[in-house]
Amino acid sequence: MGNLIKVLGKDLENCPHFFLDFENAQPTEAETAVWNQVSAVLEEAHGILAELQSYNGAGQEIREAIQNPSDLQLQEKAWNAVCPLVAKLKRFYEFSLRLENALRSLLEALTSPPYAPMQHLEREQALAKQFAEILHFTLSFDELKMTNPAIQNDFSYYRRTISRNRLNNQQLDAENEVNNEMANRMSLFYAEATPMLKTLSNATTKFVSENKTLPIEDTTDCLSTMACVCRVMLETPEYRCRFTNTDTMLFCMRVMVGVIILYDHVHPVGAFAKTSKIDMKGCIKVLKEQDSNSVEGLLNALKYTTRHLNDDSTSKQIRAMLQ
Repeated sequence: MGNLIKVLGKDLENCPHFFLDFENAQPTEAETAVWNQVSAVLEEAHGILAELQSYNGAGQEIREAIQNPSDLQLQEKAWNAVCPLVAKLKRFYEFSLRLENALRSLLEALTSPPYAPMQHLEREQALAKQFAEILHFTLSFDELKMTNPAIQNDFSYYRRTISRNRLNNQQLDAENEVNNEMANRMSLFYAEATPMLKTLSNATTKFVSENKTLPIEDTTDCLSTMACVCRVMLETPEYRCRFTNTDTMLFCMRVMVGVIILYDHVHPVGAFAKTSKIDMKGCIKVLKEQDSNSVEGLLNALKYTTRHLNDDSTSKQIRAMLQ
């Protein structure tokens, strides 16, 4: 029956359910051009996460420099510790821009006429898998960023030092790499609780607004179908046991939450309304059935990064489930 299998007996009205093989989908000839473009970006994703995971910051050096403002040796030590970290933060930010372009390419491929979103997901499973991988990376990145205050502390110290030296007419070498315009953009990026998710949400909203001839439903149906795919895979034992990699469960959870958030930002009434094509109660329930340590960040993402959770149209039951 192929990698995409209709799941019978579980249909919600207007919400198709499919089993998508996230582990083994390979690109067809028609997918190859977009797949290669996105693959080049995704190849960097693992390294970015590894760098972020090992990001320890320059907290001690900064504290010593602040406590001893007249000690030039400590000032230099702090500056030398912060500069390579800021270069790393710049790489993360620049990667978010490449990820944004990759997402746009996938959205164009998965929503373009003459096929409906469901047909695209069936015909172009390798691109659907890449879309899922972008979402998985995004939520993984943001979970790490939210638990690491050193990122904003380091960058704030860097900007303060640049400003102080500029007032004293001193030019620092690091300014050649991160100029004022770049620093402003990076500052806005890292000020977000979930910067990568915000980047993707903005990119999806922009994609919809710029493609006025493309019905908004083509984009939101693509997202809601992906959410259904993941929920059914997670709640159905006979599909879960097909996973050969133990990390696929967490992969599915992250992807499900990611597409819900994107749907909520793009759809006029959001993911939580009764008219939503996403079974929010079912999605939240399947998350809460997992180990709390692995889903706490995902539940927080639904609580704090969605747009319509607190709308009057959201049922009290759904709000209570996310308390």
